[in-house]
Amino acid sequence: MKKEPVRTVYLLGIGGIAMGTLATMLHEKGYGVSGSDKNIYPPMSDHLRSLGITLHQGYAAENISSTPADCYVIGNVIRRENPEAQMVLQSGKEFLSMPQALEKFFLCRHQSIVIAGTHGKSTTSSLLAWTLDQGGLDPSAFIGAFLKNWKKSYRLGKGRHMILEGDEYDTAFFDKGPKFMHYRPHIGVVTSIEFDHADIFPDFQAVFDAFRAFARLIDPEGFLIANADDPHCLSLREHCRGKFCTYGWNEGADWKILDVAFKNGQTSFHYRSPRSTSKKSMITRLPGRHNVSNTMAALVAAHLAGLNDASIGEGLLTFQGVRRRYDVLGEPKGILIVDDFAHHPTAVRETLASVREFHPGRRLLAVFEPRTNSSRRAIFQKDYARVFDPADRIYLKEPPDLDSIPAEQRLQTEKLVKDIEAGGKGVLSFKESDRLMSALVRDARGGDVVVFMSNGSFDGLPHGFLRALQQPRQAQRISSR
Repeated sequence: MKKEPVRTVYLLGIGGIAMGTLATMLHEKGYGVSGSDKNIYPPMSDHLRSLGITLHQGYAAENISSTPADCYVIGNVIRRENPEAQMVLQSGKEFLSMPQALEKFFLCRHQSIVIAGTHGKSTTSSLLAWTLDQGGLDPSAFIGAFLKNWKKSYRLGKGRHMILEGDEYDTAFFDKGPKFMHYRPHIGVVTSIEFDHADIFPDFQAVFDAFRAFARLIDPEGFLIANADDPHCLSLREHCRGKFCTYGWNEGADWKILDVAFKNGQTSFHYRSPRSTSKKSMITRLPGRHNVSNTMAALVAAHLAGLNDASIGEGLLTFQGVRRRYDVLGEPKGILIVDDFAHHPTAVRETLASVREFHPGRRLLAVFEPRTNSSRRAIFQKDYARVFDPADRIYLKEPPDLDSIPAEQRLQTEKLVKDIEAGGKGVLSFKESDRLMSALVRDARGGDVVVFMSNGSFDGLPHGFLRALQQPRQAQRISSR
């Protein structure tokens, strides 16, 4: 019996950045797309609705029956007992994980470049995709963040390459392996390896085992590009069958960063490649030493994809950045408001350090919500106490659903406050977002930089704070200080 072609696709968990991006790509290819999620918030919700994609708020069996489809994509937030998942399993219709859907509908037509690592995946993959695009290679891309240049998180091109952000998180309830295991990398990049995702990885060794398996995917004609400043990345060499090359500040790096300078909203640096002994220079708009490292990773991958120095330099310089990665929302009355995705202690530290480097002399207010399954646990209790040093004042939002974590495993917010105070920093903690908002509006003054850090919506606080400062009464009060 001939299998009918797929014309309509329904996505369970459509509101996440990865699933929402997949939904958009399917829509652009002409498929009828619909889906559901428990919570759908901007920018993804606005984007999907603007395309006319049917969205169901919440999960219910009736959603499946009222919006029938030929194929179902089940996101990793969906549990087997989900009423919609149960309907799909009973229907006999084709169902796929998100990576399987990428393979079925897109990846089979391209040679993949996969950017993996605990930190820097979105920025590095976005920067690489934009650079290859500007270099005329017409790549496709699937990225877990919105590129400001494209105003979207994907690209469907006709060129040879497809750039994918390779997530180590699990795939679906019917496939508990990392997503990046499905992406068949010809060129792989590993930016860093640290412990994270405590809900699925019991310890660091389990995390490292996942990246070791990723390294083994590289075929003998392929390349693995590793961060020379991370010893765990370097140890992947022995597990890679392909060509292994490194980048970073480390003296032994194949592509070595020599120096860096931050000035007038730009970052300039020099590097030396294994192909030449001469010193070369590059400029990017991205702040921070960590983004110099991310830029070098993208630069090496772009060279391996076939671009020359001039094309790469143009791509790096014209890259405008990624939403929610040093995302400047505005500067009402001289208060610069930045929205960032940082949540792991290393990311929080590097984000604040980069803002300090880009804006020396300005008071820095750090607003942080530990929202992930890992950050709500005591795993990073001591680490968080040390990462806010670049900030002048810290505002902590107690994470949601903290009671769902066993008491003995739970992040102790009161202890964190005391530990930060012991380091000489002013810190305030809040259980309610509206109280935090009131404190920020009260405390902020012209010249401040306010950085919001959360991997979730943060209850709309960043944009809410922007609107609050734009109100005439608040603006008058702040300007009169």
